[in-house]
Amino acid sequence: MAVTGTVAGRPQPQTTAEPAGGPFVRHAPSGRRAMYVATPGTLQNAQFIANSMVSSPGWNRGYRILVTVADGTSTAVGTANADAPWNYLQLVQLKDAFGTQLMTGPGYDIGFLTALYGQQFGTDEMQTPANSPQFQPMHVPAGVGAEGGFQMPLYLPFEFAKGYGVISGANAALLPVLQMNTSIFSTLITSSTYSAYPSASSVTVDSDFYWLPNVPADPPGIGTTLQWIYQPCNPPIASQAAQLVQLPRLGGYLSTIILDLRDSAGARVETNTTTNFGWPVRPKLLIDGVPLVDSLFGTIVEDMAIALQVGFPSTNPGTQIEVAGFPWGQIASGPATLNALCGQIVPSGALVRGLPEA
Repeated sequence: MAVTGTVAGRPQPQTTAEPAGGPFVRHAPSGRRAMYVATPGTLQNAQFIANSMVSSPGWNRGYRILVTVADGTSTAVGTANADAPWNYLQLVQLKDAFGTQLMTGPGYDIGFLTALYGQQFGTDEMQTPANSPQFQPMHVPAGVGAEGGFQMPLYLPFEFAKGYGVISGANAALLPVLQMNTSIFSTLITSSTYSAYPSASSVTVDSDFYWLPNVPADPPGIGTTLQWIYQPCNPPIASQAAQLVQLPRLGGYLSTIILDLRDSAGARVETNTTTNFGWPVRPKLLIDGVPLVDSLFGTIVEDMAIALQVGFPSTNPGTQIEVAGFPWGQIASGPATLNALCGQIVPSGALVRGLPEA
């Protein structure tokens, strides 16, 4: 009697694909692609970096930037600016292919504050790029010699929710434009002289993106953007004045309002001093006269350390947003200027809510 057996072989790899349907992110895995590496050279003079971007086969989520600066040789010891090394970038401008400003502002605000408070960089300790493993603070030793080197990572985001806010990167003729103006080195370190200035050995720009899906699927709310604009508020603030300060008129859904208070010399008014505190003990944030936030300054800081979210208030060019101080704090070098860095969602239609993420 013949017996027929079946030989069990090793499982063979198979190419599988997600079935059609479901959210965009199910079909679009994440990727990263190099955009360019620039070598600006010595930091003695200001420079302009505006290399052309290259296409990526999908939807851009944001740009990762790494600035690496090598030590120079000092002949007199200086003092690092409070905004260093982020103020190496004097002005950052990021536009879409049609010239719409997506991010505009100084390097400290765009590169550091948007990541710290905008909730688009990381979570917990990595919410600030200063805690990145790649970050190296400016080298300012006690004696003359090698000085001025640093390394700083930045992230310029498009995406503000899963798959929401991304920009097409597949069409090489319609790519975002990134322009960076650098500062002269004397704005980073004061009272220092050099026999050889520090040099920017590399400015590396990569793109985080979603690959084009293998099934027909578009990102949610395609055409929606989150725009970060830095503008001064009015009027200026005298030391210990009791007054309202108006933010610029906006239009859209506000995701974040970052306030940067600076004295007449352009220095940040710190909160850890008694003579240059600047901020009100109990500030108020008002929208059309309604106090949205009315709290002790320390409690607001506590909320920010936990998670402060008041939704996406809708605004239009007629909406009046104000910050009240009755009074504002002491300002050693007044008057001070309150600057607002606002994240503004401009939807292509109705604002998409409750996005699925799997």
